Amino acid sequence: MMSRVQKGLIAGFAATMAVSLLEIPNLFLNWFDPFQGVIASMMGMPGNLAAGWVVHVISGVFILGPLFAILCPRLPTDTPETKGIVFAVGAWVLMMAAIVMFGNYRTFTAGAGFGTFAWLLITHAVFGIVLGNVYARLVARDKRLGATIIGGAHAH
Repeated sequence: MMSRVQKGLIAGFAATMAVSLLEIPNLFLNWFDPFQGVIASMMGMPGNLAAGWVVHVISGVFILGPLFAILCPRLPTDTPETKGIVFAVGAWVLMMAAIVMFGNYRTFTAGAGFGTFAWLLITHAVFGIVLGNVYARLVARDKRLGATIIGGAHAH
């Protein structure tokens, strides 16, 4: 049986990979400012997508995944996916606040500003859906495995 934090790490990894797959076409087609570029700009390294990718993966897997696992029972709504959306939109709000307070005011250009805000919100919602779904599946798996083992021996 895994701890909540371990489940959160796995769910965070799956959600981060899902969002990364969504972001790859955006990098080549330039629909919106890439998320990794926004992160790099916040860190004072505009244009350094590699640094943005590293921070994106670390925050998704090692910060947001375990934090969701800890907060999940306390989050409003009934389904794990909607709990994930609530959590991820909260993370988006905190990120937007950090950009406004600590980032460069030129992080979002006038032409891409609203589209980039919307793109980041959509990808955060997808992150939350995958995070909640994978986490719930891991919890259900542990419950099934725990129900079949009684005192270390398999139930008959």
